Amino acid sequence: MAKRPDIYTRVTAKIIADLEAGTQPWHKPWNTEHLAGRVSRPLRHNGVAYRGLNIVLLWIASVAKGFAAPTWMTYRQASELGGQVRKGAKGELVVYADTFRKTETDAAGQDREVAIPFMKGYTVFNVDQIEGLPEGFYAVPEPILDTVERDAAADAFFAATGADIRHGGTQAYYAVEPDYVQMPSFETFQDPESYYATLGHEITHWTRHPDRLDRSFGRKRWGDEGYAQEELVAELGAAFLAADLGLSPEPRAEHAAYIDHWLRGLRSDTRYIFQAAAHAQRAVDFLHDLQPDRDEAVA
Repeated sequence: MAKRPDIYTRVTAKIIADLEAGTQPWHKPWNTEHLAGRVSRPLRHNGVAYRGLNIVLLWIASVAKGFAAPTWMTYRQASELGGQVRKGAKGELVVYADTFRKTETDAAGQDREVAIPFMKGYTVFNVDQIEGLPEGFYAVPEPILDTVERDAAADAFFAATGADIRHGGTQAYYAVEPDYVQMPSFETFQDPESYYATLGHEITHWTRHPDRLDRSFGRKRWGDEGYAQEELVAELGAAFLAADLGLSPEPRAEHAAYIDHWLRGLRSDTRYIFQAAAHAQRAVDFLHDLQPDRDEAVA
């Protein structure tokens, strides 16, 4: 136990040195772009690609909500296929443009047919929001990692926290009100260390819950100063956990680059990182305290 703060001080110092030397842009260390059939355009339930404005509308929705599947359908179409839209799921508006023909009498008293354009909107749901569809509708990321590369000790550590950790989709995040961690599948990460570093980041967020360390920094909305402070804590926590679990002997370049992004957002002196490091240390100590044999786990 006494040695861990020394590890944290070394990790923090290394990250600050990386920040001062300049870091590469941070990137997500997973890839869920290999979707079923390698189709980039949004698809209707029958496999026909959307066109025009609907492509943009559905792309925006997929990015915002982290949908991995390309296929969309109406509530009725889902029901006809044996599926059920999840309770509370919000659909997306798509538009349909066409013409209808009408007979009119012109100024000379002659009847003629005219085409009148019209547009209507309707709601569709991504198949990631629908349960019970035939398996072919669901996107399956092509494996990047083999599951045999998992680290049993790290898996046991995270499992012992008792956190609700869910896998799937294209985003990693902690949802505080329903209180769960969402992770892309292990197989989509570029290497095992990236998976555990990302999980360490989210599990550090998990410690902020009011029933745990009750850490808020006065956060009121996404992107405000409290949000940025929490991101610094989470990324330092990820680096500390990687050191504790023997996953990476030195902080990964992504840690410094990610932290640099939030430091710029705060317009803060990098000395602020030391305060964030203290919060990160408390978070990681809390996680160690949840282990079944604490003394052996930190030896």
